[in-house]
Amino acid sequence: MKKTYPVLGMLVTASMILGACGEEEAGTEEEAIEEVEEIEGVEETEETEAVEGEEVAAADLNLVNPGQFTTASSGLYKPFNFTEDGELTGFDIAISKALAEEMGLEPNPVTTPWETIIQALMGEKFDAVVGSMAITDERAETVAFSDPYYLSGGKIFVAADNSEIAGPEDLEGTTIGVVAQSTYDEAAQQYTEDIQYYNSDVTALQDLTTGRLDAVITADIVGYEAMDAGLEIKDVGNNLWIEEAAVAVRQEDEALLEEVNRALDAIIEDGTYAEISEEWFGRNLLETETEGVEILR
Repeated sequence: MKKTYPVLGMLVTASMILGACGEEEAGTEEEAIEEVEEIEGVEETEETEAVEGEEVAAADLNLVNPGQFTTASSGLYKPFNFTEDGELTGFDIAISKALAEEMGLEPNPVTTPWETIIQALMGEKFDAVVGSMAITDERAETVAFSDPYYLSGGKIFVAADNSEIAGPEDLEGTTIGVVAQSTYDEAAQQYTEDIQYYNSDVTALQDLTTGRLDAVITADIVGYEAMDAGLEIKDVGNNLWIEEAAVAVRQEDEALLEEVNRALDAIIEDGTYAEISEEWFGRNLLETETEGVEILR
């Protein structure tokens, strides 16, 4: 019987060794699973944080429609914003779309009457005005403006056969057409009490040829576009001033304003802005000559 003990001891030892190996292997498998789960957990956490970060960023922008940059214009200011073949188009619209894409948002341009566009912005009907709104001190009391995205000049236009008006000094007592609540409205009041109001500069320019108006004050680019289209009008005198058009947002939307300015800088830097401006006007509107001309504020 004694001779069997060493064998039994060896068997017990071997069993213990094998058992230990099995435990080590099982432990290694468990550790590997735990490591994979830990890595997956980190990845899921990072993904979740990224998504949450995007959601927080979008929430910070205070958009009226999540995921969309909803911008407004009158839709009656050719070539900046107008409807063609049932589609809203123009320089302002192209810029608003480029800004939205740079911001990672879906562009959503809409129209609203110019006379009440600031009230509608304050009422959160849309996120911003991208509709050729000139920066003025009075408007800046209500809204916040981005950096300018183009410059243009205020100009007087008359019928092509008009020989009586050669400049602003000849406007006293005349009938002037302007868009209500515009910078041109304010200018016209300096020269006459007989002001006819329109919701479209283009319509006002057309009324020059019928004799309903003696003069129209509008942006030089708008008048030149009408002339190129064959309207029998002409410009007189020098630019009355240079105005800076900018994106307008609600004053409390500081994060949105910062993002709009970042996006504007980006599309200027990468050449997108120049391409859009060249397409619509054959030149870069930010390179408009301003020397010796008053900047409207």
